[in-house]
Amino acid sequence: MIAAAVIPHAAHVLLIRRATPEAALAWSFPAGKVDPGESPTSAAVREALEESGVTVAPLQLLGERTHPATGLRVVYVACQLLDGTAYPASPREVAEVRWASLGELPELIPGGIYAPVQAFLEGALPP
Repeated sequence: MIAAAVIPHAAHVLLIRRATPEAALAWSFPAGKVDPGESPTSAAVREALEESGVTVAPLQLLGERTHPATGLRVVYVACQLLDGTAYPASPREVAEVRWASLGELPELIPGGIYAPVQAFLEGALPP
């Protein structure tokens, strides 16, 4: 299972560009495997720090699905930014970080965003 951190802040959401794209995905939310005995919310918090150098607090589970591009089970966790400036904290895994506006998401994630995540972002970010 994969946990993804959905981190809105200042009218943008944090995305990372993987050093090695996963299937057709270049840009995604900070995400990674849930370790044995770890909750999805803890994994999302850990992955946000490991991949982008930011400290976050989990707010709510947004849902889970089998990702259409990767076939992996993904749990999406809405998070609040607490501290840090985003940067590629794990250069082996992350080539670039970016704070994207809602309008930029279709270009960066052409396959679309999971509907509950899209709905959350529409409520959290200005158009």
